[in-house]
This record gives sequence, C-alpha cells and structure tokens, in this order.
Amino acid sequence: MKEAIRQRALELGFDDCRFTTAAPPESAPHLQSWLGAKRHGEMNWIERNSAKRVDPQLVLPGIKSVICLAISYHSPNRQSAIGNYQSGEIARYAHFTDYHDVVGEKLEALSTFADELAANTRSLWYVDTGPILERDLAQRAGIGFVGKHTNIISRKLGNWIFLAEILTTLELEPETPEKNRCGSCSRCITACPTNAITAPFELDARLCISYLTIELKGSIPVELRPLIGNRIYGCDDCLAACPWNKFARESNLMKSHARRDLATPDLTELLQLDDAGFKSRFAGTPMLRTKRRGFLRNVCVALGNVGDERALPALRNATEDSEPLIGEHARWAVERIEMRLQKEG
Repeated sequence: MKEAIRQRALELGFDDCRFTTAAPPESAPHLQSWLGAKRHGEMNWIERNSAKRVDPQLVLPGIKSVICLAISYHSPNRQSAIGNYQSGEIARYAHFTDYHDVVGEKLEALSTFADELAANTRSLWYVDTGPILERDLAQRAGIGFVGKHTNIISRKLGNWIFLAEILTTLELEPETPEKNRCGSCSRCITACPTNAITAPFELDARLCISYLTIELKGSIPVELRPLIGNRIYGCDDCLAACPWNKFARESNLMKSHARRDLATPDLTELLQLDDAGFKSRFAGTPMLRTKRRGFLRNVCVALGNVGDERALPALRNATEDSEPLIGEHARWAVERIEMRLQKEG
C-alpha cells in the first residue's frame, strides 16, 4: 500500500511522499514552553488547539499512520524586489495561486485513493491548516530536518517547500526519521533582519517579519518598522540563506500556478487600492488573508523605509483613510520620509 500511495502522490505532482507513525510528536514539551513564554504573539489558535497538536488521536480517533508530503515552490528565475526603492517584496510562497487550494485539490484526491485501499479506512488531510505539529511529523517521516530557523529542510528540495499531511487509520510501515544536518552553520540566524531567531531552533514569532506583516492584526511596533524594509507580505531571508537550497528544484505542480505580476509590485500604486481593488488585485492568492487594512498598513511601512518625495502625495492621502490602522502607519511613513529629505537637503 505504501508504494501504491507514493506512486499516486508523485503522479498527482507531489515532490516527496513518506510515512510515519501516529505517536505524539517529540517536541510536545517545547511547544508548551514556547506558548508559556507567549512567543506565539496573537496567534491564539495555536494555544487553543494545543492539546490536539500533541496527541493525533484527539484529531482522528483510531489513527495509525501519517502520510507526509512535500511540494516545492522554488522559483529559479524569481526577480527579487529587495533593494528596489519603488517595489514591495512579497514572500516567495505567495507568488502563486493560493497553495491551500492548489495542494488541497491534489491532497483530497490522494486521500480518497488511500481510503479505497482497505475497507473502513478513515482519513483527514491538511495543508498548513490542521492542529498538528507538521514539521515534527515531516522530520520523523524522513521528508527533511528542522533547521535552526525552525523550518523543514529537505536534502533533495532545499527549504522552499510546502508541507501537507494525511492522517489515516491505515497501518503503514514508518520510514527512517531524518537527522539534523545543520552542523555549525548559522547563516539563517545571521540573516534574520529582526533577530527573531533568538537561538538555534528558537523563534520568537513576535519579532518575525512574517508574523508582523501577516498574522499581526493591529499596529506594528514602532521600533520594528524600520527593520521591515520594503517587505510587504512575509519574509524569506532566513530561508534564502540556507546552503541546502543548492538542491532546490522547481515543481511542475506549482509552476503552472505562478503569478508573475507579484514579482515587483509598485508600492505607490498598491497604496491607492480601495477594498474592491485589493480583492481584485490579489484574488486567488494567500495575500487576501491580511485584508486591505493589514496589507496597506504594510505598504505604508515599506514606503516609510524606502520611499522618497514621490511617495508623499499618496501617503498624505492615506493619512485620511477611513481605516485608522492605515492612517496611523501612513503618518509614520510621511514623517520618516520628511526626516530623510531634511537630512539630505
């Protein structure tokens, strides 16, 4: 059954498929201490479902195995906007149609296939959405190892990968867990703009730019805004620094869903989007989750960091936006640009 499932997974476009047990994840104690230190910030859903995350039986009673899958989102010819003083930088994974939809469609098909292999089989599938510690499971299944940046690194795919899982009542022979292969490398730690990786394998989400620009719903702390640069949705710096990316390869599954228009979006143009324009511009992408208020908040911060006098008219107009969150960050950005202009003048 394992090889039948693996072959079907590859046919559907997954880049790796491996298997592990339904035993509790090894990092369960670390999760509790991480939550106790409030390093999850406002992501209360992690704490709310913490009991399920450390006991798969609470997620799917009778579970015996977990099918772990990886999908590459490596883009070999991707154009970065870092250092571009007119454009915003969007995390690489968001340069596609929403992966929840793309991968979810394939995962549902694989789950159905697995259920049909034996009578009375039950399963649940997740794409970054379930109350499970998916990186623990992926490492135990041999997909890759958890790097010092706390993300999964695959020896054959690098760390530009989505993870997905099928929890099943099928009993499948587990594979050999992967061991950590970071060695003495600390490039990801050095690369983090906000020092969110506080120690090897330790992340304070409250400092992470991905958290600040996506998960945080309110005002971005003033002291962290200058460190965000022109990043308007997520951050790839720790991932990009990983030397294992020399093995990264492009996935046929995600390649056909690339959104080339998101490579170097013009910051000033983005700032002028109304709600309908925002929804239209980012339809079908994961970026809709920030909503207009959160996204334009990020755009204001980026312009405050890299913009010049050409951005001031749009920013001054944004200070009067009906959404107070946008207005607050627009005022901050105007002050930042005016201070730079005074120093240059």
